[in-house]
Amino acid sequence: MMKPLCLALLLLVWPAQALAQHREPDEEILLWPDAPAPGSAALAGSLEEIIVERSEQPDIIRDRYVAQITQPRLQVFRPETPNGSALLMIPGGGYQRVVLDKEGYESAEALNEDGVTVFVLIYRLPHEGHENGRDVPLQDAQRAMRVIRAQADAYSVDPDRVGVIGFSAGGHVAGSLTTRFDAPVYAPRDAADDLSAKPDVSVLMYAVTRLSGPAVHEGSRDRLVGPEPSADVLAVYDIAEAARADAPPTFILHAINDTSVPLPNAMDVFQAFQPLGVPVELHVFDTGGHGFGIRYTTGLPVAVWPDLVAAWMDRHGMMGEAAAD
Repeated sequence: MMKPLCLALLLLVWPAQALAQHREPDEEILLWPDAPAPGSAALAGSLEEIIVERSEQPDIIRDRYVAQITQPRLQVFRPETPNGSALLMIPGGGYQRVVLDKEGYESAEALNEDGVTVFVLIYRLPHEGHENGRDVPLQDAQRAMRVIRAQADAYSVDPDRVGVIGFSAGGHVAGSLTTRFDAPVYAPRDAADDLSAKPDVSVLMYAVTRLSGPAVHEGSRDRLVGPEPSADVLAVYDIAEAARADAPPTFILHAINDTSVPLPNAMDVFQAFQPLGVPVELHVFDTGGHGFGIRYTTGLPVAVWPDLVAAWMDRHGMMGEAAAD
């Protein structure tokens, strides 16, 4: 629930017109349209998706989340002038929910301004009864990358310029895609699954990466792998431990005063990737806390994060002309 002080500050600094407008996705793409998603068939009819509004004043600012997901999908945000690049955007929610507005829709709009086509991933959660639950978020992320590439022409996207950005627990999904893009976590369904799931770049925003030690986010860990994961499990699911030399260029951003997902979640991944020769860039801000997205950055230096991401993507050849029809 939004704190009254935060809402009051937003009312003071956001233009009234902007507050009154809530952009919704331009369209949706089902990831598994012809059959239940892998490992979810047994949940048909027993797990019903919910969308919960947490804001006390939703006409002014929305704060929705989704849970109990059995039909994972992409929600598409098209820029006015596409430049050919795309990002698979993975919101957080502690592996308990998928946050729509704060880490999905608002961030998608911000990156649309730089010409990036954004596909927000509504992904299944690991603790809700799916078979092999710890891998269902990665199944959906891999499939999403392949579907985006398979349908790239329809969105003026270059299939060789498709990256991933993840926030908080969604950052763990993005990190898993970064380190396990080629893991055989589901059986191929169609021609899209012949395509690579490797992101061309990866952006980890205040991401959950450590699944053991003092920096762990216990809720995310417990819902994904349980409270006492073995060393073998950590070697696969802990992003720092799963570092590999052929990971894509990676951008990491975190705030020092993040008390939910402490700074070592960023530092450890940087220190694991850099010696392997992975092009990796780390931005650490003094203030920002956790879960700031766009709306909680007003007046803070961390508000520049969309510009930093866009400039970094440009340096890695992601920005340019839209793909030809």
